[in-house]
Amino acid sequence: MSLKSRGEQTSRSVVSQKWSFLFCICCFCAGMLFTNRMWAVPESKGFTRTTAMEAEKLKLVSEGCNPRAKEVKRASKDIFGEVFKTHHAIQTLDKTISNLEMELAAARAAQESILSGSPLSEDLKKTESPKKRRYLMVVGINTAFSSRKRRDSVRATWMPQGDKRKKLEEEKGIIIRFVIGHSATSGGILDRAVEAEDRKHGDLLRLDHVEGYLELSAKTKIYFATAVALWDADFYVKVDDDVHVNIGTLGETLVRHRSKPRVYIGCMKSGPVLSQKGVRYHEPEYWKFGEAGNKYFRHATGQLYAVSRDLASYIAINQHVLHKYANEDVSLGAWFIGLDVEHIDDRRLCCGTPPGKVLIFLKKMKFKVEKAFCHNSMLFWSVFSLKKSQSLAHKLLFTCWFTLLVGLHYLFTSQLKRLSSYHINSTPKIIYSIPKLN
Repeated sequence: MSLKSRGEQTSRSVVSQKWSFLFCICCFCAGMLFTNRMWAVPESKGFTRTTAMEAEKLKLVSEGCNPRAKEVKRASKDIFGEVFKTHHAIQTLDKTISNLEMELAAARAAQESILSGSPLSEDLKKTESPKKRRYLMVVGINTAFSSRKRRDSVRATWMPQGDKRKKLEEEKGIIIRFVIGHSATSGGILDRAVEAEDRKHGDLLRLDHVEGYLELSAKTKIYFATAVALWDADFYVKVDDDVHVNIGTLGETLVRHRSKPRVYIGCMKSGPVLSQKGVRYHEPEYWKFGEAGNKYFRHATGQLYAVSRDLASYIAINQHVLHKYANEDVSLGAWFIGLDVEHIDDRRLCCGTPPGKVLIFLKKMKFKVEKAFCHNSMLFWSVFSLKKSQSLAHKLLFTCWFTLLVGLHYLFTSQLKRLSSYHINSTPKIIYSIPKLN
């Protein structure tokens, strides 16, 4: 081989090596370009998930726990948490709706008072402030124009007066008012007498209602509507003016049911539906309660009952469409019969009647007592037409109990067939005659 051919072969090999090296660099660059190695490398989701799963497995192995039990436990906690959150949200929504309903009822009551031309009461003017205080209960004592002695009896016993009543309202959150409407002749002598009494004591709540015994159902609706508009309370109580109440025990009873939304508390009963005309408590719409001889649905006696804030607001909002029956306590029970209401039968709100009627003669005055003994301290006594009731009521109770003890003594010791009638003179002394044994 010549020297020239060897030089050409060497140059070709050198050229091919340079091109090969250049080709390798180009391939390397192309590989980096197409595999995105020149850009920021994002985290691989699969890699992260795998790493997390592996870490969880390692943690479970190190702790020595059962993964299935832990997953079930965690799932149950999540379910309970969601249920609690949902329940809390529902309660908050119910409270919001209830507040809006009360504000609407208050606005309606104020509007009706303005449209009817009657001036706003002092209590209603006070509630025009943007935020009302929350009270425990509002006690409305149902009274009439002819019941001045009963009102004085309540004032002298269980209803505080003056600064004591204001202190009760501020410290205990208890509002007590006599509830009365106006006469058929507005501005007459009866209205003027009540206005003078209110100026003296300041414990009357005047309603836009014409007084009448047959209109107690309408008066009850207006009372609840007015009370809701005036005061924001947890409970609204209605009591008759011939019932004396232990206000402390009543407050303790209501506090126990404060967390419940719709509560109807009273001495529950179910009396017969009277279809005969001319009798007391006659029900003209007796046919709505089924066949003759049927009984009313369960409802609280009218002497004393309490309803929660939501139920009072319901009455205030729907007062124009709520049906009125002849008896006020039946009407109230009918308004709640189709609602989700908890009926609480508290026997301490019942006042028992002794066998027969006791006739008491004291200082030449005859007092008719039908409910002198009560089940316990929730009700004190219920006396009709008492004068100077605080002293006479104590004498009355003492005389009744003493008379009962004397009667039992002679009944069981002397084996008398019957006791003679009791006469109590002004001293007072008990005069009794013992029949001779045969």
